[in-house]
Amino acid sequence: MRIAVLGATGWVGSTVVAQAKSRGHEVVAIVRDAAKLTAEGVTSRVYDLQSTADFAPVVADADVVIASIGGRAAGNHEIVAKAAERLLTSLANSGKRLIWVGGAGSLEIAPGVALVTSPDFPAEYKDEALAQGEALNVFRSTKSKTSWTFVSPAAVLYPGDSEGEFRIGGDAFFTNSDGESKISVTDYAKALVDEAENAEHINQRISVAY
Repeated sequence: MRIAVLGATGWVGSTVVAQAKSRGHEVVAIVRDAAKLTAEGVTSRVYDLQSTADFAPVVADADVVIASIGGRAAGNHEIVAKAAERLLTSLANSGKRLIWVGGAGSLEIAPGVALVTSPDFPAEYKDEALAQGEALNVFRSTKSKTSWTFVSPAAVLYPGDSEGEFRIGGDAFFTNSDGESKISVTDYAKALVDEAENAEHINQRISVAY
């Protein structure tokens, strides 16, 4: 299939590109600065979410869009929810699915209690987590016809290769037998591409953890 990756030069986005390529998919890497794209064997396209240009033509030949968008680098966290709304609108009549690289902060540590509200939640990630929570609200309240999946990683997302089996959940916060909530970026990318291939969780939030 042909997978478009928005934010393809970021940490998660570049790992998704590599994972999709390793499975033989065609990849359209959508970036703001083409000079930063180092992946070979992909089609590159430039698009800036801050522009007013229509997004739909950029992914016209793709089957599915995986969007990895964050505002931490520029301190521009409001772009996250705005981008979610924009992509849902842009893709509404395209028949393309949208898979969103989400955050862990909105996962529930108890019914109705989000992880981000925990006293132990790292302060340096709080604004980002709240922004992703706002994006999740955008998805859940959308009237767009776009089919979407919001994919939350475990609380700790770290560099590394695949460590084998991982679990797919819903809103609940997964921990392992040692009380850890973690997933490597490679296995998180695997889950994102799995969803692109299989479309098993349409219009749902899912979580990924060991």
